[in-house]
Amino acid sequence: MRTREEIKLQAKACYRSDMGTSIGAYIVFALVCGVLSGATGGVAAFILMPVLTIGYNFMLSRMYLGGKGNIGDIFTQAFTNFSRKLGGYLWMMLFTFLWSLLFYIPGIVKALAYSMTPYILANEPNVKAKDALKLSMRMTQGYKAEIFVFYLSFIGWGLLSALTCGILELVFVGPYRQLSMAGLYWELRANAVANGVITEEEFAGVTGEGNPF
Repeated sequence: MRTREEIKLQAKACYRSDMGTSIGAYIVFALVCGVLSGATGGVAAFILMPVLTIGYNFMLSRMYLGGKGNIGDIFTQAFTNFSRKLGGYLWMMLFTFLWSLLFYIPGIVKALAYSMTPYILANEPNVKAKDALKLSMRMTQGYKAEIFVFYLSFIGWGLLSALTCGILELVFVGPYRQLSMAGLYWELRANAVANGVITEEEFAGVTGEGNPF
């Protein structure tokens, strides 16, 4: 599996190869989420933000893998197989919330275990909603600490963004961070397949193993 530094280097290269799309997609996604958060008391956000996040993850994945980014993919992919994507994301939120009731540490651990679910829902169209959570748990088994450190590695960039009143966040940090997260998914996926933890057939839609909790 590639190191954190290697994943982030590839994410930077993808960002630089198509800066316009990287920045534009991040701004569009942030604006739409902001509008939805203020609409109808948050009901629209509850229903639409999960699938839009998955659509955005689809676009990011294609860019990380060397494809051409397309902002329209955020919306077309969001509403393709809508109920499966919304259901999978809401299951993830529900299970994370339930574990969080046992105090912060169990909630954080489970959040890390489920963290690949939106990317599975975005990139593995034949995997069922609950199976996406199961696959995420198997992919992240033994790597939760590394994922946690990966997330923490962007704190410095966040502080720099604050100093620029968020401008740096919009034009570099946000797109770079999101591309890196998509890259982490693909490296964990490749690692799981290479080590026999998950087969390509399972990513193609064969029922996963284990309890979603």
